[in-house]
Amino acid sequence: MTDRTTSRWKGFNLLNLFISKKEADMNGKYERHLGDFSEEYIKWIADWGFNCIRIPMCYRNWVGDEKDFYKMDEVVLEKIDRVIEMGSRNGLHVSLNIHRAPGYCINTEIQEPFDLWKDREAQQLFCFYWETFSKRYKGISGDKLSFDLLNEPPCPEQGKMTEADYVRIMREAINTIREVDNNRKIVVEGLCGGNEPVFELVDTGAIQSCRAYIPFGLSHYMAEWVSDQKWETPVWPGAKQDERPWDRKMLEDHYEKWVKLTRKGIPVICGEGGAYIHTPHEVMLKWMEDVLDILKSNNIGFLLWEFSGEFGIMDSKRRDVTYEDWHGHALDRKMLELMRKY
Repeated sequence: MTDRTTSRWKGFNLLNLFISKKEADMNGKYERHLGDFSEEYIKWIADWGFNCIRIPMCYRNWVGDEKDFYKMDEVVLEKIDRVIEMGSRNGLHVSLNIHRAPGYCINTEIQEPFDLWKDREAQQLFCFYWETFSKRYKGISGDKLSFDLLNEPPCPEQGKMTEADYVRIMREAINTIREVDNNRKIVVEGLCGGNEPVFELVDTGAIQSCRAYIPFGLSHYMAEWVSDQKWETPVWPGAKQDERPWDRKMLEDHYEKWVKLTRKGIPVICGEGGAYIHTPHEVMLKWMEDVLDILKSNNIGFLLWEFSGEFGIMDSKRRDVTYEDWHGHALDRKMLELMRKY
């Protein structure tokens, strides 16, 4: 069974399980990530014409006892049940993603006890979690639920992870899921943080996922977690990635390799994208319109990182936006309408 009939997904990432409660407690900035999803948000997303929500998850949320990584917390699993139910009730596809897996996360603020690419125990745990979800949600249609295996794998690097390592581990997870539920839609993410498609996985039929964070000098301008970066106030066109100014043509060339996948019958979704609050709003909108136009013209969906928060359309706290009061929340109407347009 392949995943070649998926619709074009459009929507948002909801970050309620993005980090563990321990991390949230350490940093008040993430106090909203407590696992309790808002059906009000989900209803608004559906009412505005979107059809998908992606749920990035940290595995530490469901590991109650670090002495037993196979013991999954039922309370957390019920929170996942609930967001799937709310999504389905409001006509939204839900894509579950393991953002932090045993032994790997693109965010490096936590020291992992495993190495996903080298430790067999980590690989077995990774497959066990997907097997658990597969069994738990077997009765749910693939049109309503997909599994996005691993967020933003790194670039292959000698001695750390090869492309063959990544392909082998993703194949094992795909086979684990399909042994339980051959109808589940599965998403695999591009290498180098979602920027390079994985043609070695085309034969699995899995959906592939790219990103919309290029040029980095625009999308992450003045981001506090980025070190050793010399920032220049971004303009569009002209914002920089690796010291090179980018324009629409360069974006088109960048996404062409993903278009090649679609020509092979493999659906592509842009699982994350957006720009941080310090990027000038009008610059961000001009860049985002080019990105969305390119993606739509190639039948590639788009999921904004995030719905509510610094990258989002709601309560982002940008200083150069005139917000609309939306049921007590600050709504970036211009950004919302741009996303609805595409």
